[in-house]
Amino acid sequence: MTPHHATPSVYFDNAATTPLDPEVLDAMLPFLKEHFGNPSSIHGHGRKVRAAIENARKTIAHLIGAAPAEISFTSGGTEADNYAAFGSIRTLGLKHAITSKLEHHAVLHTLEALEKLGEIELSFVRFDEQGKLDLEHLDELLGTHTRSFVSLMHANNEIGNLNDIEAIGQLCRQHGAIFHTDTVQTMGHYRHDVRQLQNHFLVGSAHKFHGPKGSGFLYTASGLQVQPLIHGGAQERNVRAGTENVYGIVGLAKALEIAYRDMAEHQRYIQGLKDRFIEKLRAEIEDVQFNGLSADAEQSLYTVLSVSLPPSEFNEMLLFNLDINRVSASGGSACTSGSNIGSHVLTALGCDPQRGAVRFSMSKYNTAEEVDYAVEQLAKMYRPQIARMH
Repeated sequence: MTPHHATPSVYFDNAATTPLDPEVLDAMLPFLKEHFGNPSSIHGHGRKVRAAIENARKTIAHLIGAAPAEISFTSGGTEADNYAAFGSIRTLGLKHAITSKLEHHAVLHTLEALEKLGEIELSFVRFDEQGKLDLEHLDELLGTHTRSFVSLMHANNEIGNLNDIEAIGQLCRQHGAIFHTDTVQTMGHYRHDVRQLQNHFLVGSAHKFHGPKGSGFLYTASGLQVQPLIHGGAQERNVRAGTENVYGIVGLAKALEIAYRDMAEHQRYIQGLKDRFIEKLRAEIEDVQFNGLSADAEQSLYTVLSVSLPPSEFNEMLLFNLDINRVSASGGSACTSGSNIGSHVLTALGCDPQRGAVRFSMSKYNTAEEVDYAVEQLAKMYRPQIARMH
């Protein structure tokens, strides 16, 4: 633990990005230094690098129960989501899409763009005040529109709600729909077996599980051929043109391998940190609440805790004040703005705009002492306010 005379620097924004695992860096370094060949070249330098890419593809495929040919490498989750939506809607001539207003902007903005272009009609699944999807409504929408494209995430990146993607997949299969699920927040944190799921597309992004930024993958179910987003060379079996991000791909595979290897241990450890966070916040801050199903251990992602704080003069500068005290956290999604004002998820849930919102997201590198320190900094802000209110 950091001595009391020193101010620690605490990182609780792992849903935005995670620190690189040293084992991952070790795996990447040879491809940053010695093995520089172009994987499309047929000489020895190129073949060595090509072999590394194909080994990475096999590793990822094995871990999620897929065939290597079903794995395509991308620049990350956003590109993979775009490819699944644009590719399948245009290739298969789909005229209707279903999503929810709680999805990541990588999905929402993509489908809204397709609607604006006049290519699809877009429907939204209803949800309750905690963000739980109404699967009966999804069933109705699927029954009304034949051959839909459905995109519903596994876990919400802001409030941590887990969706039942197995049940959603079964509904999509019954109605002949194409099912894409954004698993960016859960890849590397839960085991995914595409042989058990009914999805056509599944997404991973390395930097969410201690791999490098700029490297991700898309699983596309066998037999589903869709148009590429990026045209040019024949890389990635004509799916994605452009020279591959070799060291990123190697790092991606290594990070996922480590995540699966240590998953049970890390789930227990991080859930313990989250439980401590909840307990300490409830003890230290009067009227603290939690957004969505964030405080429900069974129904939320164990790495994410979305906190709703009492109305206060501090709420406007909440994240700034945490940052001054060297606590890094988010007001919702890192992909929006520095405060909860920009959170489309909290707005869609009808959260009280007078209350402050902060998302703490944890990793295997966080400690109980860091949890205590972060709660202490929040409590210092809210205790004087609560005292004046009384």
